[in-house]
Amino acid sequence: MDASSSSSAAGLGSVDPQLQHFIEVETQKQRFQQLVHQMTELCWEKCMDKPGPKLDSRAEACFVNCVERFIDTSQFILNRLEQTQKTKPVFSESLSD
Repeated sequence: MDASSSSSAAGLGSVDPQLQHFIEVETQKQRFQQLVHQMTELCWEKCMDKPGPKLDSRAEACFVNCVERFIDTSQFILNRLEQTQKTKPVFSESLSD
């Protein structure tokens, strides 16, 4: 089995490169939107005691801190995953060997 037939088996064989790029970009957008939704939900539950027409300074500071910690944590996890991927062979690469 050559590289093209193994990628066909994965469902990516005859996909137009522009279409594949578009799908990757849209998938990244979807992941980002999910991350923003998750962050919004988490910080809202943590910081909003009683919703009103304006944020008080305590709630505003809580939101800022919550978002910054969420971003820091997400970045830490992504960096850790990248380090793990660099030390382990990727599954698709091991198939083509």
